[in-house]
Amino acid sequence: MNNSKKIVQPPFLREGDKVALVSPAYWLAEGAVRETAEVISSWGLQPVIGQYTNCQDSNAYAGTADLRAADLRWAFDDEDVKAVMCTRGGYGSIHLLNRIPLTYYAQHPKWMIGHGDITVLLSAQVASGVMAINGPMAFEMARDKDADIKVLRDLLFGTIPQYEISTNINNRPGHAEGILVGGNLSSYTSMVGTKYSMTESDLILFIEENEESLHNIDRLFYMLNLQGLLDHVQGVVLGDFSTVRHDLQVGSVEQMLTSHLHNRDIPVCCGFPVGCSSCFPLIEGAPVTLDVTAEKALLTFNIEGRKQLHRIDDIKEELIR
Repeated sequence: MNNSKKIVQPPFLREGDKVALVSPAYWLAEGAVRETAEVISSWGLQPVIGQYTNCQDSNAYAGTADLRAADLRWAFDDEDVKAVMCTRGGYGSIHLLNRIPLTYYAQHPKWMIGHGDITVLLSAQVASGVMAINGPMAFEMARDKDADIKVLRDLLFGTIPQYEISTNINNRPGHAEGILVGGNLSSYTSMVGTKYSMTESDLILFIEENEESLHNIDRLFYMLNLQGLLDHVQGVVLGDFSTVRHDLQVGSVEQMLTSHLHNRDIPVCCGFPVGCSSCFPLIEGAPVTLDVTAEKALLTFNIEGRKQLHRIDDIKEELIR
């Protein structure tokens, strides 16, 4: 892996540690926040809830941008808080970027967890030089028995997942190494080319999208190319696109996106369970290895911690049973 930037790995949690629940974007009903707190308590951790988590502004946001930023700063300032879990996405995280200096994340390295619109904050944290977790949020935590929630719990306590995904007709074989970046496509694309995204290293890019049209997904991926990001990408992981609107005559999102990469000799893994329907945690900013063969794809995080292999097909079969 060439030109790699060193990214700090936050400490893993221990029993009794505090986890802050904050709402950087849309608000979440108090009952759902309390449910999440109960799940976190059952893990042997102490949930602490941000002051403005249940505020409402404009019938959507969890308070004004200043209040939401204040909650996030509180969570990072408190030395007893060891992880920051976002309650939900929606829209609004981008309002916080110029209210929280990049140096903040590096001064207080701790795991921040979220996905969707939270992508912009995770990207900022990685750009500051600290790893983050694209994973389940508070509004999904009531599904405590779901596999992705269990993997998140184990990850927070130091068990690093290694994922094995079965073959997909749109996969492209190959081996690649790089720093894992990405997230929700529309949110991530808005960060590329700014100081809130990392582009100076070899990268493995993962993307997912929810409730967008095919033509907009096509446009956004074109933007990643025009912004120069794809020049740094050594491998691609495509996640969940099950809820997109099919307004173009293409076979699938995967076919459309892999066509953008026809002149790049890089591996592509399709069908990774990250996005709307399930969200197996991915460690952004971590050095990873992506191996795609005719039989399977393997995503390995090359960081400190106990390793556990998760065969996604086996997990899906268990859920069906």
